[in-house]
Amino acid sequence: MIMFKNKSYKKDTMSKKNKEQNPTSQKDMQKKLAQEPTNENLNNDEVQETTQTNPLQEMEEKINQLEAKVAELEDLKLRQMAEFDNYRRRTNKEKLELLQNAGERIFVDMLPLVDDFERAKDAMAKTDDIDSVRQGIDLIYNKFIGFLASNDVKVIQTDDAEFNTDLHEAITTFAAGEDKKGKVIDCTQKGYTLGEKVIRFSKVVVGE
Repeated sequence: MIMFKNKSYKKDTMSKKNKEQNPTSQKDMQKKLAQEPTNENLNNDEVQETTQTNPLQEMEEKINQLEAKVAELEDLKLRQMAEFDNYRRRTNKEKLELLQNAGERIFVDMLPLVDDFERAKDAMAKTDDIDSVRQGIDLIYNKFIGFLASNDVKVIQTDDAEFNTDLHEAITTFAAGEDKKGKVIDCTQKGYTLGEKVIRFSKVVVGE
């Protein structure tokens, strides 16, 4: 029994010595284990790393989309420029044809007036009847005025009209009394309008 007690005592003594030599407690061991990376921590790190790479991929995809959009808009711009250039050429051609056709129509309408003048010349050479010649000239004149009116060309009225710099050109002034002051008292050359545009100003004498 004594030997057993000694052995037990020896064993307890050695256990105590081991504890003294290795003072790491159970709590320290748990703390150490907690600090070591586990599989779960490693998996979390991988997920975090994957999450961090996603914004880069999204940015690259966004850049690719924007580049494709820019290329599409550039192509659209070039096609629209080509269409506008074709439209401009077509409209310029139509305008030129319109002017040419309008000029042709005016000259065609003037030819009967030329015919009337030629007949009047022949009549003046063959007759001494001044009255008939005068009537023929009046007819041609009225016909010519009608031709101008059909093309929206009208005479600027000057009879007892107020002097207007938008319509009249004063060549001189004349003392004609207070009631004629600032008015047209004579017209030396008629003026004409084409639509709303003055194509020739009336040359007038203005009272003062």
